[in-house]
Amino acid sequence: QVQLVESGGGLVQPGGSLRLSCAASGRIFSIYVMGWYRQVPGKQRELVATMTSGGGTNYADSMKGRFTISRDNAKNTVYLQMNSLKPEDTAVYYCNADLRPCITTVQNICVMGPKGDYWGQGTQVTVSS
Repeated sequence: QVQLVESGGGLVQPGGSLRLSCAASGRIFSIYVMGWYRQVPGKQRELVATMTSGGGTNYADSMKGRFTISRDNAKNTVYLQMNSLKPEDTAVYYCNADLRPCITTVQNICVMGPKGDYWGQGTQVTVSS
């Protein structure tokens, strides 16, 4: 029932910018942490940035200062603003959420399911001349 959908990826020249979006949909009680990870083929998936529902952030050192994560809790959406992009940033970027779903609703009250980790399908970012 819960789905994460990324958008905003594409081809950009070195030094350019992109803004990624990820919207969570479905029956959700609460989203505790949302964030971004990236992966190059044949390499381990790595942290980009995360943000808690209260606004706390965590960035990978190599991206801090260039990337900015933000979150709209009312829309269950997280964003990643990427500036000064480098060819080394080329990867598939995945949205992640730590959340508790509603398995159903009874009289407009959420019947909670177990807390779990959810992933989007990924969006390709390519930085090249």
